[in-house]
Amino acid sequence: MEGESKNRLVKRRLLNEEVYDRIKEMIADNRFNPGTHINVEKLTHEFGVSRTPIWEAVRKLENEGILINVPHKGVKIRELSFKETKDLYEVRESLECRAAGLGAIHVTDEILRKMEECLVEQDQVVKSLDDVAYSKSDDKFHGLICDASQNGLLKEIVCQVRSKTLPLAFRITRNLEDFYNLHIQILEAFRKRDSVAAEDAMHRHFAKMAELIRKFEKNEGEPAG
Repeated sequence: MEGESKNRLVKRRLLNEEVYDRIKEMIADNRFNPGTHINVEKLTHEFGVSRTPIWEAVRKLENEGILINVPHKGVKIRELSFKETKDLYEVRESLECRAAGLGAIHVTDEILRKMEECLVEQDQVVKSLDDVAYSKSDDKFHGLICDASQNGLLKEIVCQVRSKTLPLAFRITRNLEDFYNLHIQILEAFRKRDSVAAEDAMHRHFAKMAELIRKFEKNEGEPAG
């Protein structure tokens, strides 16, 4: 009986994690735009599960600052203010520049190979002007930088901060090549084990993002939708 109970708990935990990952992926794929409501009943039918794992995922995403559960109005994607967006990217810049500096020092041949493969994939994505596919490839590349840093706590914090940017809806189609070229510069710095060049390239990466945020704030950007 005890073994059966443990098995049920493990299965429930795995199901909760799967539902959480699927909802998070839907947000990353722009299935939901900032401010739009999430229909829990519809998700139960789409995923073929009960309400329980859906609400568990909602609570987790709410704690992460991605969703908001408004009384009498339902669950919706959080809308970040420009101040919140600016603050998030300032924190990300500080953390990820440090990760780049450490990564250039500690990078292994295996991670270098994965970074090179990622940028081959990214080159094709840039040519197809696919924002969503680029976002996934970008996330993978930045994850490899954190892996190279060999600092588990730094990677954990970076992942938490990056998750908070999921509700953002900037279109960067016209700038994909710029970001791709900056990734090339980061890779070159890693190949040379040059931590200063790696941090400099990462600073330029975030300076470009800050420029886009300022343009968006002035209604010069392209809102998603």
